[in-house]
Amino acid sequence: MNAVISIIIPCYDDAEFIEQAVNSAIGQNYPYKEIIIVDDGSNLETKRVLKNLEHKIDLLITQENKGPSSARNIGIQNSSGKFILVLDSDDYFDSKFCELAIKSFEKNLNIKMITCYARWFWDDNNFQLFKPEGGTIQNFLFKNSSLGTIFRKQDWKEVLGYDENMRNGFEDWEFYIRILKNGGIAYVIPEVLFHYRKKNVSRTTYANKNKYSLMEYVYIKHSALYIENFEIFAKFLLNKIKAEEKGKIKNINRLEFKIGMAILKPLRYFKHKLGRY
Repeated sequence: MNAVISIIIPCYDDAEFIEQAVNSAIGQNYPYKEIIIVDDGSNLETKRVLKNLEHKIDLLITQENKGPSSARNIGIQNSSGKFILVLDSDDYFDSKFCELAIKSFEKNLNIKMITCYARWFWDDNNFQLFKPEGGTIQNFLFKNSSLGTIFRKQDWKEVLGYDENMRNGFEDWEFYIRILKNGGIAYVIPEVLFHYRKKNVSRTTYANKNKYSLMEYVYIKHSALYIENFEIFAKFLLNKIKAEEKGKIKNINRLEFKIGMAILKPLRYFKHKLGRY
């Protein structure tokens, strides 16, 4: 029986959590699926875990480390499904996500991508609820409004896949921009079906440290899109500047700042006096 959904799991040095991700893919209620893992140059410990999982999945692809975009692209190239679900190796889905997603695609042909509410968790007792906005391209101009996303393989082909130059993060966001910029919507299933693991050190934290260079890359790459939406773009940038200026004023008015200034004032006075002699 041919797969309808191909679940692609890129993996890099994730021996601890990859089995949970695989089990969540296997446990999807939707029966017409295949599971492909792409080992993106993992360490020996992770390779041993993947070898033990190989009998549970449909295909294990091994490559030297080329980054998440490359791993996703090679997995999708080797897939047979009409729909693609990319699952990072340290995250997992509830069992009914794929089934609900396919039903939503069938009801509305304008849907290009489907996501859901997510549980961002540190451990079993510490988490926060995240509700992605979804929506049209306007909702994706300045941030990623989707995560844990399923899309059509045909759309991936038409936009030429993930950008393999983006090895440091934000590749999902840039990919979704290309899928949506010619129309369609990202639909959000209003249920918590995705579990996103927050780590102290992760690709996301690294991406946030480099976010301005990554944003610059996206803005320049899609300059025609931002020119087309120039009014929205200008308002967004001005609001960011206003917020930063407001934050600076707030810091100046904080009690700690005032105390610090009071302590430094006499020192500045004597420094000024000494400078005159």
